[in-house]
Amino acid sequence: MRYILAIDQGTTSSRAIVFDAAMQIIATAQEEFPQHFPASGWVEHEPADLWDSTLRTCHAAIAKAGIAASAIAAIGITNQRETTLVWDRVTGAPLHRAIVWQDRRTADYCRDLREAGHDAMITARTGLLADPYFSGTKLRWILDHVEGARDRAKRGELAFGTVDSYLIWKLTGGAAHVTDATNAARTMLYDIHKGRWSKTICDLFDIPMAMLPEVKDCAADFGTTQADIFGQEIPILGVAGDQQAATVGQACFAPGMMKSTYGTGCFALLNTGDTAVTSKNRLLTTIAYQLDGKPTYALEGSIFIAGAVVQWLRDGLGIIGNAAETQGLAEAADPAQNVVLVPAFVGLGAPYWNAECRGAVFGLTRGSGPKEMARAALESVGFQTRDLLEAMHADWAATGAEPTLRVDGGMTASDWTMQFLADIIGAKVDRPVMRETTALGAAWLAGHRAGLYPDQAGFAANWALERTFEAKMDADEREERYTAWKRAVAATMAF
Repeated sequence: MRYILAIDQGTTSSRAIVFDAAMQIIATAQEEFPQHFPASGWVEHEPADLWDSTLRTCHAAIAKAGIAASAIAAIGITNQRETTLVWDRVTGAPLHRAIVWQDRRTADYCRDLREAGHDAMITARTGLLADPYFSGTKLRWILDHVEGARDRAKRGELAFGTVDSYLIWKLTGGAAHVTDATNAARTMLYDIHKGRWSKTICDLFDIPMAMLPEVKDCAADFGTTQADIFGQEIPILGVAGDQQAATVGQACFAPGMMKSTYGTGCFALLNTGDTAVTSKNRLLTTIAYQLDGKPTYALEGSIFIAGAVVQWLRDGLGIIGNAAETQGLAEAADPAQNVVLVPAFVGLGAPYWNAECRGAVFGLTRGSGPKEMARAALESVGFQTRDLLEAMHADWAATGAEPTLRVDGGMTASDWTMQFLADIIGAKVDRPVMRETTALGAAWLAGHRAGLYPDQAGFAANWALERTFEAKMDADEREERYTAWKRAVAATMAF
C-alpha cells in the first residue's frame, strides 16, 4: 500500500490526514493554535505556531496510521489563503507575525488606491478588488513598518510567501521558494491572464519582485522534505489554496458546477472553464486550479465570517461550550422573534466589500436570549450565501446554465444549518459522503501526480452524495426573511 499525506493548514487549526490508495481517510490529527488581535480589525498568527502545529499533526497522523514514512508516496498541501509572511532567506526567521486574510489594517490604503483610479487596472489583471483581504497590501504594510525591510528585500535578502510557500520553505530546509497558481492568484500581485507576476502592480505597491516565489501548477514538483523531518525524504507534489482544493475535492471540474465551503469563513466558487468571467456584481475572478500549464477559472464569492460566528458565541459571548450546541439552541429558539445578526466583525466581503463596517444585531427584545442569538448566528451564514448566489446567478445567467451547489466544511455537519440554507436560497443543497473535501483535493493533486490516483474523470466518478436538502420554506416567508436581512445589512453599513 502507498499513502498520501495531506496537510490542511487553516485559519484556526492545522490538520494532517493520511489517505490510502483508495482515497479513503485512515488517520487524522488536528491542533488549534492562538489567534492574535493587536488592534480593532487586525488579525495575526505567530509563524512558529503555523509551522509547529503542522509538524506535530503530521507526525501524529502518521503515527495513528501505523505506517512508515517510506510508505508515503507524496505530500499535498492546502492552506488558508492570502495570509502573508515575510522571512529571512538565510536564517528563515520571520520579520513579523503573519498577517491573516481577515486583517483589515490596509483599508485606508485600499481606499486611496480606489480614489486614485487604480481599481480597474488591478481587477483587469488579477480578477480581484482593491481590498485589504488580499496579500499585496499586507506585504506592502510589512515593508513599510518593519525598519529596513524594503531595502533588504531589494537586496534579495527577504522572501515573501503565503502559508503554502512558508511551509514548503520549512519542509525543504529553504531549498524551495515556490507557490501554486491558485495561491498566487490571491495575492493581488499576479496576472491571472498572462500567468505571471505583474510588474505594474508590484511597482505601484513598491514591492521588490525578487521577494516573490516561483509559480507552479497545482500538481507539480514543489520540492522534497528534508530527511530529518520525517526520517525519509518525501516529495511535495500537490498544492492549492483551501477553497480551490475544496473545488477539486468536490470534483467540480465542469463549467457551471459550484461548491460552497463553510469553515472560518464561507467561500463559494463557480467553475467557468477556460473563460475568465468578469463579474458585474462585485464577485472575484480567480483560478480554480491549474493543470498541465492550463488554468481553469472561477467566479468566487467570499464571506469573511461563517464558522467564526459560532466561535464568537463560544469565546466572545460565552453562551455555548462547543459548536455542536448551536443546533439545539437554534431549534428551541422562539419562532415569533426575528433576530438578525450581521457578523461584520472584520467588515463585509462579497458582494458588499465594505472594510469599515462592523457587526450588528437587530430585532432584540426582552425575550431574546442565547437561543435566539444562536439561531441568528447560523442563519447569517445562509443569508450571506444567498447574497453570493444572487450575484453568481446574475454573472453566469448569460450562459444559460444553472449552477449546482455542493457543500462542505465543518458547519455542514449541522442538518439545521443546511436545511435553512436550502430554505433561504430556494434550491437543493448536496452534501457529500466525504466531508474533508479540502484535504481530499490536495491529496488527489499529489496522488495523481505520483501516479497513485486516477485522472479527473475517474476521481469525479468516486464522488458520492450523502444527503440532499430541499427547500421547504414558503416562498413568501423566504422573501420576507431575506428582505429583512438586506435591510439589516444596509443599516450596518450606514452605521
